[in-house]
Amino acid sequence: MSCPRKISRSVLSYGTQRRYCSGLKPLSNSSRSKRPYLIRAMHEWMVDNGHTPHIVIDASVDGVRVPREHVKDGKIILNISDTAAHNLKLTNNAASFRARFSGTPFDVWVPMRSVLGIYARETGRGMIFSHDSGSPDHRVSVDGDTTRSRPHLKIVK
Repeated sequence: MSCPRKISRSVLSYGTQRRYCSGLKPLSNSSRSKRPYLIRAMHEWMVDNGHTPHIVIDASVDGVRVPREHVKDGKIILNISDTAAHNLKLTNNAASFRARFSGTPFDVWVPMRSVLGIYARETGRGMIFSHDSGSPDHRVSVDGDTTRSRPHLKIVK
């Protein structure tokens, strides 16, 4: 992004001179949800560390396409590891992939707003999202320290 010369300023940051625009506006509340970005980041981190990422889905949200016979208490937990979720796509709007449920292939599509959390099966650590926003409601750091409270998730088989 270029900045008009008259509103450009120089700043010394960590020993390096940087230029910035003084006329830029802060992000508004209408900015995109952080949820898909956080989900992609947590997924990548879990895979890089040899963990199995799972997402918790609110199956009552409009547009959720999951096998209904596997939904328990209005929620379903989906394994989104590379071996279980074929052709996984995590876009800003939805998560989609092909998986097998009781041996039967199924094309899963879940809107990002239906994702309630992501966690590693091996450790139970992850991130839980509030139902109506893209920001984390309860966040559990990768070293186990909790910011608010530890999530109470269980694997439903």
